[in-house]
Amino acid sequence: MKRIFRYLLLCCLPLALRAQAPAPAATLLHPAAVFDGQDLHPGWAVLVEGTKITAVGPAAQLKAPAGATTLELPGLTLLPGLIEGHSHLLLHPYNETSWNDQVLKEPLALRVARATVSAKRTLLAGFTTARDLGTEGAGYADVGLKQAIDQGIIPGPRLLVATRALVATGSYGPHLAAVEDLPQGAQEADGVDGIIKAVREQLGHGADVIKVYADYRWGPGGTAQATFSQEELTLIVQTARSAGRGVVAHASTAEGMRRAVLAGVETIEHGDGGTPEVFKLMKQRGVGLCPTVAATDAISQYQGWKKGQGPDPERVTEKHRAVQAARQAGVALVVGGDVGVFPHGDNARELELLVQDYGYPVLDVLRAATSGNARTFHLADRGRIAPGLLADLVAVEGDPTQQVQALRKVRLVLKGGVVVKE
Repeated sequence: MKRIFRYLLLCCLPLALRAQAPAPAATLLHPAAVFDGQDLHPGWAVLVEGTKITAVGPAAQLKAPAGATTLELPGLTLLPGLIEGHSHLLLHPYNETSWNDQVLKEPLALRVARATVSAKRTLLAGFTTARDLGTEGAGYADVGLKQAIDQGIIPGPRLLVATRALVATGSYGPHLAAVEDLPQGAQEADGVDGIIKAVREQLGHGADVIKVYADYRWGPGGTAQATFSQEELTLIVQTARSAGRGVVAHASTAEGMRRAVLAGVETIEHGDGGTPEVFKLMKQRGVGLCPTVAATDAISQYQGWKKGQGPDPERVTEKHRAVQAARQAGVALVVGGDVGVFPHGDNARELELLVQDYGYPVLDVLRAATSGNARTFHLADRGRIAPGLLADLVAVEGDPTQQVQALRKVRLVLKGGVVVKE
């Protein structure tokens, strides 16, 4: 009876608790093929020992140590854990609750509880790392989420967090006419003293990256315009860099993008209004573009657009123009969907749209979502399948280098050598 009880207890343990269990001494994975972050290798195998990958190569040549577990994965492709480049775990889809109402009306405890579920869904979708770019009024709750994941309290991806994000006073939201002192979705900062203090506060609270809104709408009903001056943006980057942190910029106007690039940011998020001149500057300065096409798609559909029926909305047409100009200029692609605008766990939507609607070769998108994002985010320990790197691995049904839809068929997820989905 005791044995039966122990068995039932182990079967019923929640994923968060099981994920704390140590990885087996060694596991040899035998998929149909391995995508190593750069190319596809049919007939390869991967040896995992502890939390790391220790060997990769043709299965016939790869020998497992005594006592190793062999995991046969017929018909599956093994690839590095995908890296989500732009998410908001503290948000949920806008067709459920508007952004304003999430920021103004939802209690912090409710938002955090929902975010724990969103983190789990992200991991089970095969995204073992996520760059979370702003809590949108939830303070430093992303730091707590990251700690809970790292300590094995809840399941989720490895997080890079931006905490509160920075905005110029008056240029963000919520905006309600004639209502003063509303809670804001980001931290307001202006001038030399205010900017240095705000950046250092966020770093001190645990920010891995600083996010700045280089442009946004001024006041209720305003149009997007540049916000911070060139000098202010440069100071933000300099202050963050002195602490070993990079800066990313929300920017959807040509002028906001230009100022952010000249200031030294590492990536531009959205980039809808980018011009050939601005994208040429981004290429010259080594600044990547995270176009967030899935968020554009989702918001347009929330507003009544039915794909394939009638002309595309202006925001969709503008996004196509920008992405095409960025590709022609050779700007590095950063893959991130602005998840939270649409459901967490649906992260593959960005990759699908980049291939199906925006014309990227599927191999380019896969490389960008693995080794490319890892390189851009300074994550030398992941994004590829190679000896010495973290054993963050995903197995999908079929060949994702030929059919991007294969990324929807996740059959196995390992994080640090531990099976979290099987």
